[in-house]
Amino acid sequence: MTEKKVLIIGATSGIGYALAVAYARAGCIVGATGRRQEQLEELQAAAPERIFIRRHDVTAADNIAVVEELIYEMGGADIIVYNSGIGIYNKKIDWEPERDTIAVNVSGFAEVATWAYRYFRQRGGGQFVGVSSVASERGGGTAPSYHASKAFMSNFMEGLRQKAFHDKKKIFITDIRPGYVDTPMTKQNKGMFWIASSEKAARQMMAAIEQKKRVAYITRRWALAAWVFRMAPRWLYERF
Repeated sequence: MTEKKVLIIGATSGIGYALAVAYARAGCIVGATGRRQEQLEELQAAAPERIFIRRHDVTAADNIAVVEELIYEMGGADIIVYNSGIGIYNKKIDWEPERDTIAVNVSGFAEVATWAYRYFRQRGGGQFVGVSSVASERGGGTAPSYHASKAFMSNFMEGLRQKAFHDKKKIFITDIRPGYVDTPMTKQNKGMFWIASSEKAARQMMAAIEQKKRVAYITRRWALAAWVFRMAPRWLYERF
């Protein structure tokens, strides 16, 4: 892989951490952000000459300022990956978990995605990658905002892809839709299957990004599950 400059927003654990390490090992310049400074420093120690870090909260007022500062330090960005995301089981349907999910998965994402599109348009091209989920395919009663927010991300990226076509710019938009990946966030899940390690998920993500795919399921077998989710009749799906 030729040297590229990759910014990964949400890189302190799980897929984001593994992806940052993989890109650095491939010879790329990597910018990594997250809320946990200790994990960022641990990540940087893996390749200090290639990994630049910033503590970053995508729900804060300085969301874009942090992104701009880090990209300046990196000397630009060819690929921007939005991997920040939360999902909270909320069987009682309390407001706070839904509010927090929307803040990160919708508001934080949309702010970064619109900024990234304008950045790449001015630059003449680039690639924006959003990590949504197989959960984007249908609603979910135990975490309504998680499913809805991931659908928002996928729909938003489809809109950006259409915009890039009409702008006649070489801006590529890749929607990554993971299934179950062994990460701290999925520890709360029960009945998981087809579980991939973060490292395997990162390898498949890199391949999909390199191929500039519009949509990629991680791991690839989840494309079948997504099809089943979409095709399941309402009366059956509601009983899951």
